[in-house]
Amino acid sequence: MVEMTPHTMAAPGTSIHYWTAGPRDGPLVMCTHGLSMDHRMFDAQVGPLTEAGYRVLTWDVQGHGRSKPLPGKFSVTAAAEHLHALMGELGRDRAVLLGHSLGGFVSQELLYRRPEAVRALVVVGNNSLTMPLSASRRILFRLSPLLFLLTSDKWRRKVVSEGTATDPESRRYAYDATSRLCKKEFFRVWAGLSRCMRPDPDYRIPCPALLTRGENDSAGSVKGDFRAWVEREPNGESAVVPDAGHNANQDNPEFFNRRLLEFLSSWVGEGAERPSSDRFG
Repeated sequence: MVEMTPHTMAAPGTSIHYWTAGPRDGPLVMCTHGLSMDHRMFDAQVGPLTEAGYRVLTWDVQGHGRSKPLPGKFSVTAAAEHLHALMGELGRDRAVLLGHSLGGFVSQELLYRRPEAVRALVVVGNNSLTMPLSASRRILFRLSPLLFLLTSDKWRRKVVSEGTATDPESRRYAYDATSRLCKKEFFRVWAGLSRCMRPDPDYRIPCPALLTRGENDSAGSVKGDFRAWVEREPNGESAVVPDAGHNANQDNPEFFNRRLLEFLSSWVGEGAERPSSDRFG
């Protein structure tokens, strides 16, 4: 496993913990994890990316892992601004964004707000931030956090770990990561996620995009909405990861990494800009 260098960034009411690896002048890939996961969910991607010459950043989204406490309400918009601030910490103006589930929404939000900062977008197990939802689905999405508020912590950890991964090791990781959020934190993050959608029928992703999901992803409407989202995006490529669930990059890292590197080689590859002041080794 590649050794990553730990850092912290001050944020209002908390500290954001993040890790870097790879050549300082390589194209930057910023990895954002899903709900109740943490930076470790990209461990299987760090080695192949750094070996291919990319600078990699992973981080714990506020309220997750070591990025505690979670003061006030959680919002995807605030998380996107933290992601942009991390880009600045490395002296970069642009990056490739790789996001899983919640992290996919955070990455899409940053792209929506600051398109000039994003070289390419890769999402895993995610829905479109901007595709309009029916009234009934909007209501169900808003009410979904209550399910976890009304159930036990033990049930939450079991449901999340078994519902996100198919690989036994990935399930053990998901259970451990989820256990690091208390019930209140989990509810507040889910509540913020349920308010993140930006219905915009005319919006299209303005940069190269790779949309992926696991073959057996059963989380929400990811699988059901995938084809419509792919067909909507003129700049989008897609991949269904075989023998994988919601955490597809963990369940089948060999397939996922191969497709990821092919995509990055086509759209990023040579000619990467150099950072003005990447201060960290």
